[in-house]
Amino acid sequence: MIISRTPFRISFFGGGTDYPIWYEENGGAVISTSINKYCYINCRYLPPFFPYNYRIRYTKSEHTQRVDEIIHPSVRECLKFMQNDRGVEIQHNADLPAMSGLGSSSTFTVGLLHALYSLKGKITNKRQLALDAIHVEQDLIKENVGSQDQVCAAFGGFNKITFGGPQHILVQPITVSDQKINLLHDHLLLFYTGVQRMASDIVGEQIEKTPARRQELTKMMEIVEEVMKVLNGEDDDLEEFGRLLHEQWTIKRGLTSLISTSDIDEMYDAGRRAGALGGKLLGAGGGGFLLFFVRPELHLSVRQALHKLLHVPFRFENLGSQIIYYVPDNNF
Repeated sequence: MIISRTPFRISFFGGGTDYPIWYEENGGAVISTSINKYCYINCRYLPPFFPYNYRIRYTKSEHTQRVDEIIHPSVRECLKFMQNDRGVEIQHNADLPAMSGLGSSSTFTVGLLHALYSLKGKITNKRQLALDAIHVEQDLIKENVGSQDQVCAAFGGFNKITFGGPQHILVQPITVSDQKINLLHDHLLLFYTGVQRMASDIVGEQIEKTPARRQELTKMMEIVEEVMKVLNGEDDDLEEFGRLLHEQWTIKRGLTSLISTSDIDEMYDAGRRAGALGGKLLGAGGGGFLLFFVRPELHLSVRQALHKLLHVPFRFENLGSQIIYYVPDNNF
C-alpha cells in the first residue's frame, strides 16, 4: 500500500502567463508557494476477491472492470499513462475542497502519479513528476489548464517558476531569510468564499482571449520581476508586495468577465476598506479562496469585515509531493 501526500498551492503573481499558448511564444513567469494543506492518495493493488478490477473512491465511488470505464478523467488517464495492468484501489482525501483555486486538480494528478510510480517500485524525480502531470492534463485529458500548478505541487516551496525557452520549465527557489518569510506570513490572510467553480470553463475563455491580452500579460510578467526586487531588498518592508498584489488583481480581473463576480468584488472591496493593502482571488477565478495582504495590526479589522467567510490559517511548506507510507505488495 502507498500513501502520497501532495501540497496545495497559492499563486501570488504571474498566473495566466503559464499557459502554453502564451509562454511558448512569449515566455512566462509566476511566483507561488506550496502550503501545509494537502491531498492524500491511498493506492494499492486490489486483492482478487472482488467482481471488479478497479475501485475508485473520491466524492463518488466507482467500481469498474476496465480502465476505459472509469469516469474520473485523471484516474483513467493516469492509469493508462502508467500502463497499469493490475487491478487497483485508489482513495482520495484532502484538507481543502476541490474547485477552489488552490490547484486541487493538478495536486491530485501529481499525487496519483507519484503513488502509481511507487506502486510499481519506481522512483521518479520532481521534474519528471511535474512534466508527466502536465502531459496527462494538457495532452491526454485535454483540460484547459496551465503549467504552474503541477510544478508547484511536485517541487513544493516558495519559488519563481519560469516557462518557455530551452529548459521549458525552470524552478528558482526564492532564497530569502526566515525572518522575511515569517514577515510575509504575518501579512497574509486566506478566506474561503464558499463558492466552487469549474476552472476549465473560465480558463477556456481566457485562453481564447490570450492573443488580445498581450499588453496585460506582459505587464503581469513585469510585476513578477518587480516583486523579486522587493523580496531581494535589504530591508524588511514588504508593503510594496501588497500593493503589487492589488495592481495585478486589477489587471487579471479584466482579462475576462468570468474571473470575478459582483459578490467577489464586494468581498474584496470590504477587505480593502478594512485595511488590506492588496489581495487576489486565487486560481482561475469565479470563486474559491480570497487572499489578502494586511498589516498584522489590522488582521482583526479585516477578519471582522469578512466574518461571514471562513478564515483558513496556513503556512508555507517546502517538501512538495511525498510518499509518506509504503508497505510492499501483498503478493496476490
